[in-house]
Amino acid sequence: MHPSETADDATATRVALRVRETMLADDHASRSLGIDIAEVAPGRALARMRVRRDMLNGFGICHGGLITTLADTAFAYACNSANHVTVAAGVSVDFVAPAHEGDELSAACEQRTQQARTGVYDVVVRNQHGHTVALMRGRSHRLKGRQVFVDGDAALG
Repeated sequence: MHPSETADDATATRVALRVRETMLADDHASRSLGIDIAEVAPGRALARMRVRRDMLNGFGICHGGLITTLADTAFAYACNSANHVTVAAGVSVDFVAPAHEGDELSAACEQRTQQARTGVYDVVVRNQHGHTVALMRGRSHRLKGRQVFVDGDAALG
């Protein structure tokens, strides 16, 4: 445990890591796209994806839907990190630069607010040079009484 980290922080981090492992076990979409969930922490996640030839649209740039999928994946892992089953209620995406074959994209998601069952999260998608490719804002909805995993040590808080 880091000197400034409390026992509650350490527990929340362990829960977020367990959520990642539980979700990854059945996350066929992310696996098929080569998305790696590089980091998770309470209310945050970092997902990465290399742009492949089969991800290019008719203009030779990465399809916006696949960039959105990467951002939505980071969003999913961030908003489920507290072990409450949470789904997207809506997203808005702004594409600000193209991504090309071979680019390594990273989507960093951070929770902005969580009130009762509704949350707001921001995702920034960048390429390997640190240039912003897309911005996404997601609204989440927690499903009442449902956990990603059930364990006596990680009860709903």
